Amino acid sequence: MKPLTEQEIRAAFVNCTKGEAKRLSVPRDLADRPWDDLDYLGWRDPQSPGRAYLVTEADGRARALVLRRPSAGAVQMRRSMCTICLTTHDGGVSLMVAAKAGKAGQQGNSVGVYICDDLACSLYVRGIKEAGPYARLHETLTMEERAERTAGNLAAFFARVSA
Repeated sequence: MKPLTEQEIRAAFVNCTKGEAKRLSVPRDLADRPWDDLDYLGWRDPQSPGRAYLVTEADGRARALVLRRPSAGAVQMRRSMCTICLTTHDGGVSLMVAAKAGKAGQQGNSVGVYICDDLACSLYVRGIKEAGPYARLHETLTMEERAERTAGNLAAFFARVSA
């Protein structure tokens, strides 16, 4: 993923108003992110624990989503699999929900996805971050193929939100 600026990130949101995008918390350490190892930029809002954000590239431009995440008490400690990167975690996967873009979102329609709670799918796929023993199933795919699959799963989620 190419490095993004705060302005590019704020302009990329598809499921919130421009005013909401202007007020949301963007990470201050953008220059320090491992951009070459990221399929998307994901972070949780430090000022609002129930919010998270995803930014990816699609058709040569940045696209971003606002997500709602469960409260800390709602997280279950059972083994679950992320539908984006296919990593399993003990209590480290959450159902995150994005309001649909446009009129459908204004009417309250949303789309959910089970995703790594720390939003570090790219790092798990590349083996940079470990989720523990047996977190990754044995596969014959290369790391590049797993990264492509992760990017495809994320693109499918963005398409469902944008539809």
